Amino acid sequence: MTMVPRSSNVISILLVGASSITAATLGFDGSMMNGLNILPSYTDYFELNTTTKALNTASVYLGGCFVCMFYGQFTDIVGRRPALLYAALLTLFAAILQAASQNIAMFVTARVLIGLGTSASSIAGPTYLAETLPLNWRAWGLGAFYDFWYVGGLIAAGVTYGTAQMESTWAWRLPSALQGVFSIVCIAILPFLPESPRWLVHKGRLDEALEVIALTYADGDTANPIALASYREIIDTLNWEREAGETMTFLQMVKTPSSRKRTLLAVSVSVFVMLSGNNIISFYLGTMLDNAGITDSTTQLEINVILNAFCLCVAIGGTACLNKIGRKPLGAFSVGLLAIFIFMIGGLTSAFGESENTAGIYGTVAAIFLFQGSYSFGLTPLTVLYPPEVLNFSIRSNGMALYTQVGNLIGLVVTFTFPYMMEAIGWKTYMINGAWDVLELVFILFFWVETKGKTLEEIDEVLDGTKHSRVPDLEDILRGKADLSNVFEGIDPAAANVKSTSAAVVTTKSD
Repeated sequence: MTMVPRSSNVISILLVGASSITAATLGFDGSMMNGLNILPSYTDYFELNTTTKALNTASVYLGGCFVCMFYGQFTDIVGRRPALLYAALLTLFAAILQAASQNIAMFVTARVLIGLGTSASSIAGPTYLAETLPLNWRAWGLGAFYDFWYVGGLIAAGVTYGTAQMESTWAWRLPSALQGVFSIVCIAILPFLPESPRWLVHKGRLDEALEVIALTYADGDTANPIALASYREIIDTLNWEREAGETMTFLQMVKTPSSRKRTLLAVSVSVFVMLSGNNIISFYLGTMLDNAGITDSTTQLEINVILNAFCLCVAIGGTACLNKIGRKPLGAFSVGLLAIFIFMIGGLTSAFGESENTAGIYGTVAAIFLFQGSYSFGLTPLTVLYPPEVLNFSIRSNGMALYTQVGNLIGLVVTFTFPYMMEAIGWKTYMINGAWDVLELVFILFFWVETKGKTLEEIDEVLDGTKHSRVPDLEDILRGKADLSNVFEGIDPAAANVKSTSAAVVTTKSD
C-alpha cells in the first residue's frame, strides 16, 4: 500500500470519488438518453418508433440482469477494489462502442455492455465503500454516492443541450463518448486506495486489515484506540458468522430469519427507487412535457438542465440530514411527499395537458420539480446507504447483486411499459404510481429499522437482538463514554494479531 495516502480524510474523499463514479455514469446515461430522445438528429438517424425507442433506452438493463448473476460472488473472490476496476474498464469500452454505433443493433449491444459495467460497479462500489469508510464518513460517503447521479445528469444535460445545435451525428455520438470519462477517472484513482479491511480479515490478512483501519480512522496509527476497537469488533463479528455456519452464497440470503429480513429490507430499497415514479421523468421527461403542453425541444432541454441542477442541490441537503434525521424517518418523509406530488402531476396534466393555459402548464412543471426534489432529498441518499448497512458481511456482496438485479428487472419493465402507458392512458399513469407510493410509505413505517450512528457490526444488535463483539459501540468510544479496559486484551498492534479464541482469524466459508 505504498501509494495509499497517509491521511484518513484524503483516503475517505478518494474512496467516495472512485466509487461514486458509478452513480455519475448512471446519471449521465439517464440524462443523456433523456436528451437524445428529444434530439431529432438521434431519432431520425435510427428511424425510431415507440418500440425501438424503448429498446434503445431499456437495453442497458439487459446487461445488468446478466452480470448480477455472478458479480457478487466474483467480488467476494477477487476483492472489492479489483472488482470495481474491472467494472470501470468494461464501462469505458462500452461507451466507445456506443459512440461508434452505425445501426440499432450496434447501439443496443453497446447499451447492454454499459449495463454490464454499471451494474457490476453498483455491486462492488457500495460494498467497497460501506466496508472501508470509517463510521463518521459512512453516511456522507454512501449518501453522496447517488448525489453524483445528478452530477453526471447535469453534465449530460448540458452536453446534449450544446450538441443539439450540431447538424451531424456528433450531436448524439459526442455525449455517448463522454460517458467513458467517468470510468477513466475511477481507474486513475483506484491505485491510491486500499482494499476493504473486512474482506482482508475474511482472507486472514490481518496485518493489512489493521493497517487499512488505522489509515481510515487515525492517519495510519495502528496503536490508536479507535482503530484497534474497530479492528477487534470486525474480527469478533466475522468470526461469529463463521462459527454460526454462515456462508458467502446466494442460499445464505434466505437460510435464516435474520438473513431473510436483511435481504427483504435491502431489496425494498431497490423496488422503491425504481417504482416511485422517478423513472418516468429520468427517461421520458420529453414525453411528460409534451403531455403538459411544452413541445419545443430546446425548452425541454433547458428544463432538463435546470431540473438536474435543482435535484443535485436538494440531494446534498438530504445527505446532510442522514445522521440527524435518521434513515427511516428520512425515507418515510421522502416517499410521503412523492405520493402527494405525483398525484398533483396527474391532476394538472389531466386538466391542462391539452390546453394552452400558461398557468396550468407552469403548475405542472412546478409539480415535476417538487416531485423530483422530494425523491432527491430522501431516496437518493438512501439508495446505496441503507442496503449494505442492513446486509451483514456473509451476504453483503450477493445481497447487493440481488438488489441490483431487482432494480434492473424493474427498470427493464418500467422503461419498456411506461411509453405505452403514457400513450394509452396518459395522466392516469401518474395516479397508478401515486397509489403504489402510498404502499411504499406503509412498508417503511412498519418494517424498516434505524441504522444511524452504528458500525456495520453494531447493526447486528438491531436485527439479531444481540451484538457479536464485546467492544463498546464505536460512537460511545468516540464520545469518551466507553470503558476500554478489556477491549484490547489479546491484541498485538505491532503484529496485527488477535490471540483470544473469541476473535480468531476469520475464514468464512465461500462454498
